[in-house]
Parts: sequence; C-alpha cells; structure tokens
Amino acid sequence: MLSYPLFIGTWELIIIVFVIVLIFGGKKIPELMKGVGKGVKSFKQGLNEIDDQVNQADTASKSDKKTEENRQ
Repeated sequence: MLSYPLFIGTWELIIIVFVIVLIFGGKKIPELMKGVGKGVKSFKQGLNEIDDQVNQADTASKSDKKTEENRQ
C-alpha cells in the first residue's frame, strides 16, 4: 500500500472527529467551528488587501514608466 504524507483516509477522519468530540463536547463544537470560520474569513480579507496593494503599486509603477517615456 502506498503511503502519502498528507493523505488522510476515512478512518483517520473518523478518529479525528471522535477525539474532537471527546475533548470539546458536542455543545462546544458549533462555537469552535464558528471561530474557525471567522479566522478563515479574516485570513481571506488579509490576502485580498495584500492583492489590492500589489495591484495599486503595479499600476503606479506602470504609470510612472509611461510618464518617463513621454518626457523623453
């Protein structure tokens, strides 16, 4: 059987879910998932802000190059 380093099979997922339920209890899992969702949303917003900054800097550098070309 081949073993992939990051592959998680069905049994591994079942064991992970079982351990999470044992540790946090059934009532805390929705709160935990809500926190994870907020974290993912915040991470995506951060990535979008970085993309916007990079695009603005790229646009500014292109306009600066055009201005220099027009001067010559």
